[in-house]
Amino acid sequence: MSLYLIISLVFFSAGLLQGVSGFGAALLAMPLLALVLDVREAVTLTLLNGLIINLFLSLELKRHLEWRKLLPLVIGCLPGIYVGVTLLKTMNPAIMKLCLGVVIIAYALYCLAGRRIRKRVGQGWALAAGFAAGTLGSAFSTGGPPVIIYITLTGWTKEQIKATLSSFFLFITVLALAAHAVNGLTTPHVLRLFGVSALPVLAGVVLGAQFYKRLATKTYLTIIYYLLIALGVMLIISGGGWDGVAR
Repeated sequence: MSLYLIISLVFFSAGLLQGVSGFGAALLAMPLLALVLDVREAVTLTLLNGLIINLFLSLELKRHLEWRKLLPLVIGCLPGIYVGVTLLKTMNPAIMKLCLGVVIIAYALYCLAGRRIRKRVGQGWALAAGFAAGTLGSAFSTGGPPVIIYITLTGWTKEQIKATLSSFFLFITVLALAAHAVNGLTTPHVLRLFGVSALPVLAGVVLGAQFYKRLATKTYLTIIYYLLIALGVMLIISGGGWDGVAR
């Protein structure tokens, strides 16, 4: 199977997943791309395709976006990016990934067991969620979970949840792509692969968005909880599990 075909299939599937849930494209794409590409190329290519995904979803759901919901996340994210870069230089990433993975899985299982947290969080917590997302995103490319967990506790509609997630991830993606370009990571080879994968990822996200429209809010949140479990497992595995902590 040719590299171009593999890349196209991976990003069609990633777009389909995020079209339904509002997140998860990188969760699916990165482990698969790492089998056929250099990790740095895989990250940059995933960001470029993430730009298409999040731009499409942000435009489609723009009427559901409320800036007062998004801005605290963005404001909190900015200092978090600086802290994340500092942590990357000084802290064992396996420890942070392990702890984050365990917390995410425990929260998702708690919700799936029917024990929803009844107390809704206020917007003040958005700053903390944004800060955590910026920190984890810049340090370990895992910035989604804090924002996703915060949003599931707000009591928003599924349209508001997905619109906020997509717009926030679009903002983060633009910043990350700018950093990659400045550091010479957006190579001609990556751009050629992006040219091949752009249409498949767009087709996937459009199809996924059609599935999403048929979901009830309860079903939508259930999908998110299962994806959080998958993300938690991926974090623990990517951190090397307990062996990574021991090292």
